[in-house]
Amino acid sequence: MSTDIHIPIPLKYRPRKFSDLIGQELIVQTIKNAIKLKRIANAYLLTGVRGVGKTTSARIIAMSLNCQAIDVDKGSFQEPCGECENCISISESRSVDVLEMDAASRTGISDIRELIEGVQYAPISSKYKIYIIDEVHMLSTAAFNGLLKTLEEPPPHVKFIFATTEVRKIPTTILSRCQRYDLKRVEPGSLSKYLNEICSQENISIDEGALKILSRAADGSVRDALSLLDQSIAYSEGNVSEDLVKEMIGLNDPTQILDLLKLIIEGRTEDSLKKLNELYDHGADPILLLKDLITNIHQLGMIKIGANEGIKSLLTESEFQLLENLSTKLEIQSISMVWQMLNKGLNEVQSSFSPISSLEMIIIRLIYLEDSPNPEDLIKNLSRSIDDTESDKSINPKVKEIIDFFPGTEVENID
Repeated sequence: MSTDIHIPIPLKYRPRKFSDLIGQELIVQTIKNAIKLKRIANAYLLTGVRGVGKTTSARIIAMSLNCQAIDVDKGSFQEPCGECENCISISESRSVDVLEMDAASRTGISDIRELIEGVQYAPISSKYKIYIIDEVHMLSTAAFNGLLKTLEEPPPHVKFIFATTEVRKIPTTILSRCQRYDLKRVEPGSLSKYLNEICSQENISIDEGALKILSRAADGSVRDALSLLDQSIAYSEGNVSEDLVKEMIGLNDPTQILDLLKLIIEGRTEDSLKKLNELYDHGADPILLLKDLITNIHQLGMIKIGANEGIKSLLTESEFQLLENLSTKLEIQSISMVWQMLNKGLNEVQSSFSPISSLEMIIIRLIYLEDSPNPEDLIKNLSRSIDDTESDKSINPKVKEIIDFFPGTEVENID
């Protein structure tokens, strides 16, 4: 009877040492140097968005401090071996000396009091007793206050490692007692390369366009990227193509938004609204749709002015080609105005009782924008009208409306 169990890719490829972490080179080097020089802080605070490696980094730090294979007298930094009992038990979250606590479910002073009582006891089989507290910002005020004294002057054998996605919710009294490290979002280029390496190890065929879509959809989160890759492998039966990934992602398919943008730019009102409602009927959020349109308009502007290297690395060839074609149909002033209108429209959609109706009206406004007078032409016409006024005192009706609207304004004072 077969006992083979499929290990999900996010778990199978979870980093076990510092060299496995991607996109966090500066933080990794700083912590490695601190360990090598034996300048280890009482407490570390790891911050960043979900999936960038906070809890993973905390475990790697714990393994580096407690690995049984590391020669403490050696001058250079040594990665944890990953094979000794301490490394294995830490990676599997069952070490008696490395205690992981989820602050989201254990928020009270009683939980912290229990932790503090355990601090006084020496580690059983390791050099350090390490407390990893995930989502530490969820602790109550009383729990934070109870932790203060121990955090500032813990016993020599105790270290704290905190992880959080909401660093602003942590009291400054706690922050001042920690060494803080901000883990950044992983760039799409680094994510694409990483996913490609994993596909090679798994003997999976994957298109470059599929890699770009997956890494962009992950929004800087390595865990999200690996989960999407695992899903796409299952969906495509091991041959991951760009079209299949777009089909799998569905509402997150960027080409759907680009098609909508193309219809808006071409001034096809009925088709634009039909496309919008098609997306909405399939479950798309109007706010997210609008945010995607704003992103695409920004990319359009970058392409228009020639700053397209960064944009090109994010987009697939077909997406870039479509945006490049659209950029020839708009002047940079129009692109800037559309971007401004969409950003202002975001507040309307967010506060509206009917977000989809608000988004429809924004699209109608955009399409008929070209029928509105050009601001530059308005200024020129106004100046010309004022010059005519000085010569023959015959005031242009439009200028008169402006003057009447601002009582007391002298015509000759308008430049």
